[in-house]
Amino acid sequence: MTETPEPGLPDLAVATLGGRVVAASDEFFAEAANLLAPHEPEFRPGTFGPRGQVYDGWETRRRRNGGHDQVVVALGVPGVIRSVVVDTAHFTGNFPESCAVQACGVEGYPSAAELEQADWVEIVPVTRLKGDTRHTFRVTDGHRFTHVRLHIDPDGGVARLRVHGDPVPDPRPLAGITPDLAALENGGAIHGCSDMFYGSPVNLLMPGQAATMGEGWETRRRRGAGNDWVTVELAAPGVVRMAELDTSHFLGNAPGEVRLSAIDARTADPGDPRCWTPLLSRTPLRPDTRHRFPLPWGTAATHVRMDIYPDGGMARLRLYGLIASDGLSTLAARWFDLLPASQAAAVLEGAGAQRGEVEAYVGARPLGTPPPALARELGLDP
Repeated sequence: MTETPEPGLPDLAVATLGGRVVAASDEFFAEAANLLAPHEPEFRPGTFGPRGQVYDGWETRRRRNGGHDQVVVALGVPGVIRSVVVDTAHFTGNFPESCAVQACGVEGYPSAAELEQADWVEIVPVTRLKGDTRHTFRVTDGHRFTHVRLHIDPDGGVARLRVHGDPVPDPRPLAGITPDLAALENGGAIHGCSDMFYGSPVNLLMPGQAATMGEGWETRRRRGAGNDWVTVELAAPGVVRMAELDTSHFLGNAPGEVRLSAIDARTADPGDPRCWTPLLSRTPLRPDTRHRFPLPWGTAATHVRMDIYPDGGMARLRLYGLIASDGLSTLAARWFDLLPASQAAAVLEGAGAQRGEVEAYVGARPLGTPPPALARELGLDP
């Protein structure tokens, strides 16, 4: 265990990314949904409800007949889990003695009963907990998971459950459409930025609209020369056709102007400014406005850089485009190679593969290319 959180990785389970509680063994004192709240846990002493002191977390009743409590969470964005945080903030005399975490990868939207039959694997072994402490556990299993299950023994309260990792999108919903190539839920990621004093650039890639200025990216005030910038690694190599630059809620602190440029890092050096191709020339922005800019047809890119002048904040960045055929193939191969064996088999069976073909391709991973049945489903040449 370490007390250092995973740097730069999104919380795949947070409610604002679509994380939700599927089932909980008990919620007598506080609801399990609180585990996934985006804000830090709060506590107001002496605040009592019908069932006692109000806690910002999940708290179960005291067990008298053995057993343990558990909660099952569907990740808002499936991916490879790098660390899990079990935070007992403000639970001092009522925290669990220990915890363990399991994970599974399944197809579709299974019920709680169906998840009981899933192939769960342990990603955090049974570990003793402390009260009012943020416990961070490194995870070494490299598979892509869709659900996690937190066991607490025997009972008690946990304020937050954080599941940090790398999003790994399912390529099937992305084939044949014009997706947001920057969206975190589609596999987009922040590659670098000049400043994040007031807000993380990861907020730019979150789903939905920002509810407040605090849910966007904002830099400190510049007092010298230069400008601020952020670089996004696209979900897959593709051609960006439209950019949406949203300054909602930024009134006296929106950027004055913006510029977009792109690069294909497979063939060019992102560190060389001469290799970047203009997408949108330097253009004025309005405060508290969703701007949409059609972009000229260009070549496939892997990264997009947004320069803002001179500084300021932005709520969301959307980059809609077409995934290149080789990009979709790479995305599909990575996704399939990272699936747990049972889900990989279900994927091929759903694509019409015969039993022998399923066993052969699942057992031969990593493949580096999509299996023929999956390639056909995606409209790729097997």
